[in-house]
Amino acid sequence: MSLNSTVDAVTDRIRERSRASREAYLTRCRDAGARKPRRGTLSCGNLAHGFAACGPSEKSDLAGTTTANIAIVSSYNDMLSAHQPYETFPPLIKQAVREAGAVAQFAGGVPAMCDGVTQGQDGMELSLFSRDVIAMATAVALSHDMFDGALMLGICDKIVPGLLIASLTFGHLPIVFVPGGPMTTGLPNSEKTRIRQLYAEGKLGRDALLEAESKSYHGPGTCTFYGTANSNQMLMEIMGLHLPGSSFVNPYTPLRDALTVAAAKRVTEITALGDNYTPISSVIDERSMVNGVIGLLATGGSTNHTMHLVAAARAAGIHLTWADFSDLSDVVPLLTRIYPNGTADVNHFQAAGGMSLLIRELLKTGRLHADVNTVTGPGGMERYLDEPFLDNGTLAWRPGPERSLDPKVVATAEKPFSADGGLKMLDGNLGHAVIKISAVKPEHRFVEAPAKVFTDQNQMIDAFKNGEMTRDVVAVVTFQGPKANGMPELHKLTPSLGVLQDQGFHVALVTDGRMSGASGKVPAAIHVTPESADGGPLARVRDGDMIRLDAEKGTLEVLVDAASFAAREPLRPDLSGNDYGVGRELFGVFRDAVGDAESGASVFKPPTRR
Repeated sequence: MSLNSTVDAVTDRIRERSRASREAYLTRCRDAGARKPRRGTLSCGNLAHGFAACGPSEKSDLAGTTTANIAIVSSYNDMLSAHQPYETFPPLIKQAVREAGAVAQFAGGVPAMCDGVTQGQDGMELSLFSRDVIAMATAVALSHDMFDGALMLGICDKIVPGLLIASLTFGHLPIVFVPGGPMTTGLPNSEKTRIRQLYAEGKLGRDALLEAESKSYHGPGTCTFYGTANSNQMLMEIMGLHLPGSSFVNPYTPLRDALTVAAAKRVTEITALGDNYTPISSVIDERSMVNGVIGLLATGGSTNHTMHLVAAARAAGIHLTWADFSDLSDVVPLLTRIYPNGTADVNHFQAAGGMSLLIRELLKTGRLHADVNTVTGPGGMERYLDEPFLDNGTLAWRPGPERSLDPKVVATAEKPFSADGGLKMLDGNLGHAVIKISAVKPEHRFVEAPAKVFTDQNQMIDAFKNGEMTRDVVAVVTFQGPKANGMPELHKLTPSLGVLQDQGFHVALVTDGRMSGASGKVPAAIHVTPESADGGPLARVRDGDMIRLDAEKGTLEVLVDAASFAAREPLRPDLSGNDYGVGRELFGVFRDAVGDAESGASVFKPPTRR
């Protein structure tokens, strides 16, 4: 099947606009990769420090220049369910790498915070910034220059994007990402949503809510809804950084362990010391970035990736824009229904055919680049049509299903759930914004209603409880962007707005904050840029202004005379409370340096000298 013309055109324009920065990046990677192994450039004192804690045989190997040394970078901690399984991975990896004739060292750990724990709390204001902290922590781990390849153990919201940004910065290294897998299915998502709304209405108490949440999030592994964490796993597979079919295998299973061992062995096969050198800079290019966007659109994935993919692309010298997302969304069909875009979870998706089926449907209609490099070697994306299984205890791959085993969860490209990807870019006199409509019913995609303006999410919760929002309303939550307070997720607002929508009112959310992969049934124009704290027009909206949000046409407007609107003084709330508590004191430099959402909301600036 020939490549879809829009996919081809978008890829070409990304390649053209990125030509100079991409070539500069690849030159740096080639220069860094010219010295192999890297530890050969270290002094005797440097090297002795680097392997002082190793056993005799590893010391002997690392003293020479013919044995590969593999870095392990992990987000392990045992408080958070998604990361807890990584506790057992390093011993498996070290043994597997040793059997492959190489050495593995645990190079460093990175922080891993959970948006689920900090949702609606002050700690959420560190969440987005943690991505760049993770990238820097990974850079510190790899800065010892001891390594010929690396394994990245990360799974959740900001962890994988941070690991990816750092990995691309070390573009001369072969790098394989190693997933941990989702927890088993708990309380049905529809029931969880029902109980949350009853709690928001005051019809259930905290005990009932906690019981339901505990039945939903009940064991090791990622949360099973299709938020940023599971979008991460899909992305790493469809971009060629996972082994085929490894994204959604449950933790603590023989197949999960076998895939971890296989990833460890695979990275030893693609170092510069062998004949199959595959640095990550050759895997992630304009085509694989477009494949990532397509996968996100086809699955109704997390809106956070409209920032994360932009930031990661820039680390590889690639300029990806929101316009690219929007144009691709017009031609990429929605092929999955996974909560919050349906009632199924990622375990149901895996059972219905999973990644191999998704990739098959996209390839057969020319909506995915097949001719890409991946960590698996020759074969491009065709290799990802296979799924792993254990054959008498031995890992093997077989062709994945050719048709959906549950059409309610995975559709065909001929009969998709929607003709487009459900991710729209909005433009108008309030700026640029993102909206995810894959979970929004068509009748709710146009809202024109008076604004109710807030400068803090808790103000909106209080207004809802006091009955001030029991009407048609657009909740405008300002000063939630990265410069103002780190751009927290505002998913806490969804149940209240959902109650109003269920009561028959026309409601929407407009904000320069985030909503994430948990964006649900209420239309939400998010990531509004420029943000309020950066002089954006959102700060000039007042209570009662008519707001028009048209997701189908892609517009976001305040219906106020242009001259009088421009003449208004912007709101200037006291933001000093965002500067302290739960560590926020340490992140002032991030708030001062961060870029806007449209450019990735990153504190990193591209090199200015070559």
